[in-house]
Amino acid sequence: MILTFTDFGAAGPYLGQMEAVLRLNAPGVDVIHLVSDAPAPTPAGYLLAALCRQFPVDSVFLCVVDPGVGGSRDALVLEADGRWYVGPDNGLLNTAAAQAGNKRWLRIDWRPERLSTSFHGRDLFAPIAACIARRDFGWAHQTAVRSGIESWPTDRASIVYFDHYGNAMTGLRWRPEFAGRALFVNDHHIPHAEVFCAAREGDAFWYRNSLDLVEIAINLGRADHALDLELGDSVLFEP
Repeated sequence: MILTFTDFGAAGPYLGQMEAVLRLNAPGVDVIHLVSDAPAPTPAGYLLAALCRQFPVDSVFLCVVDPGVGGSRDALVLEADGRWYVGPDNGLLNTAAAQAGNKRWLRIDWRPERLSTSFHGRDLFAPIAACIARRDFGWAHQTAVRSGIESWPTDRASIVYFDHYGNAMTGLRWRPEFAGRALFVNDHHIPHAEVFCAAREGDAFWYRNSLDLVEIAINLGRADHALDLELGDSVLFEP
């Protein structure tokens, strides 16, 4: 299967154009639009790394959060613990690599006859993702030399994504030692609750979400508005 992870938004022509290329070049392969409102590349990478664990090996993630499109950044493929990631070299794929036990990088040197300067998702990354889904590696002849991934933080103590309900996901993977401890964000003291109904209506709490990330929420409310939260706000557990 091919899973798209983009900042395109669900409306407009971009997601549909990319899906058309995938279906043309990998007929019969399932295409799932996993995320279409990803944030900036670095925080988006922590969301991507958490989501990928929900899918089987050999899944192909087509990752296009690419504000530097048309610039000097490389185009890469990452194979990490049996899953494949296609996207720009801008930090988006780094967290998946840092959290993986086994990984290798390939640089995409292939270029199509027509390559838009502003839409590499459609013209470059989608065809390569389709090739991988078909197990066609004829394009893969250059290993990318990657440095610094070993020192890339595997967790990020800040808000990396807001969902439709205003809940704030952090880049922190849940650990047993977090249970019962309060979380601080923007001078707010946020207690732990196992489930939404364990908090009173209107009260803020943090919990272990379905992706095993620490998430801040308000029971029957919006944490982003009530707590004045923004992407990148730091979070800290009490000692």
